[in-house]
Parts: sequence; structure tokens; C-alpha cells
Amino acid sequence: MREKIIVWLNNNVSPKRIKHILGVEQMSIDLAKKHDCDVELAAKAGLMHDLAKFFPPKKLLKIAKENNLPLDDITEKHPHLIHAEISSIVAQQEFGISNHLILEAISNHTLGRPEMSKLSCILFIADKLEVSRGDTPELNDMRKVSEENLYKGLAMVCNYSLCYLLKSNQLIHPRTILTRNWALSSQN
Repeated sequence: MREKIIVWLNNNVSPKRIKHILGVEQMSIDLAKKHDCDVELAAKAGLMHDLAKFFPPKKLLKIAKENNLPLDDITEKHPHLIHAEISSIVAQQEFGISNHLILEAISNHTLGRPEMSKLSCILFIADKLEVSRGDTPELNDMRKVSEENLYKGLAMVCNYSLCYLLKSNQLIHPRTILTRNWALSSQN
């Protein structure tokens, strides 16, 4: 199955994105081992998380409407925010993925969601922190914390993302804030 997905990715995403996807796959595997999560599920979720990343906005919206995905003002104006949910649909349609944990993790990797499964938390973190994202002390600290405490790492990643969005004067989807608040309350 992995080879089939790689071929599909080579035909549908950029080489730089494939490097990112493979980094997410590896970090998902590593975090799954650290946090007693199914490694095979983590690898599959990591490999398929960005299947729809390069779909044009009109295609994302069309698939969302065809599949009755809820859209709000922010996602209608910025359809790239729903590439995660659309990637989950593509994983089902193109590769026959039916495992709800994988599909949920793919769907939640961009905006998050309160009460996410451990696998969803792992993929959310891996998407933001895989090695090609950079080698700064701040990123390395978040990586280390995420290995030790998944929810503390999740909260840190949310804070990092929110700071970036604020500094760059971008819209913030409410789910990201809800995810952050849930992660803060879930820390041990």
C-alpha cells in the first residue's frame, strides 16, 4: 500500500511536499512508539495527511459540498484550511482506508479538535514539527516536550501556531483555539 500512495503523491504533490510528508510519517512513527500508539496506523496517517494539499480551492469546496462537510465563513473564504478533511475523503476513495482513527487523524491534522484521539494528537504535532520544518532551539524544545508529554507538546504547538498567525495578521480558526484550550486542560 505504501508504494501505491507514494506513486499517487509523486503525481499530485510537489517534491518539497513529499519531503515534508515523509518527515511527518517518520515523526508520527517515532511519537507513536514513545506514546504507546499503533505505529502502523501512525505511519499510514502520516503518509496520507496531505493528499489534498495541492487541490485548487474550487475543488476543495466542491468535494466538501458533495460530502456534506460543514463549512463556515473562514473555511469558505480560505478553503486550504479544509485540505485535511478532504485528504481524509481521498484516503477513503483512492486507497480504501476505513479505519476511523486514521481518517480522524488526517481530518484533524490542520485545525485540531478538542477530545482528539492520541493518534490525532501525534499527527497534529508531527505535521508542525517534522525535521524539515527547521532546526531552531524553539522547535527542538517542542519536539523534546512532545516526546515526553503529548498534551503539553500539543499545547506548545498550538501556541506556536497561534503566535505565527497573529504575527502574520492571518485569520485564526476557532477550532485551533479550542484545541489549545483542551490540550492545556489535558496536561498531566
